[in-house]
Amino acid sequence: MSSAYGFIEISGVVAAIDVLDTMCKAADVTLATWERKLGGRLVTLVVEGEVEAVKTAVAAGVEHANIRKPVASGVIPNPHEEIRKIVAISASRFKGKGELPSDAKMLGQDPPDFNVKEQMEK
Repeated sequence: MSSAYGFIEISGVVAAIDVLDTMCKAADVTLATWERKLGGRLVTLVVEGEVEAVKTAVAAGVEHANIRKPVASGVIPNPHEEIRKIVAISASRFKGKGELPSDAKMLGQDPPDFNVKEQMEK
């Protein structure tokens, strides 16, 4: 089990893949999951590994982002079990680990009554 999660939120899938490449080359981390919001216009990457490796990876991703600069980043050392559950729910969809409970929500998932078009018109 990893001892830390690192998060980077960035605009665009291509920019996210660029940052993920930098993070994975900078330190011994792996992609835990990723979430796309607003059709991929906002992407959250979650990497996992040992605390120092995750800190190094996130710092490198923020500093060396080539396409766009991240809008947010963070590291959670020794995450609480509830955080691990949220990441696991997201990863189960992304890694194809089977069906989720019907009441499970994906990390960054829009509520059922959320309508992007209506929100943009406001």
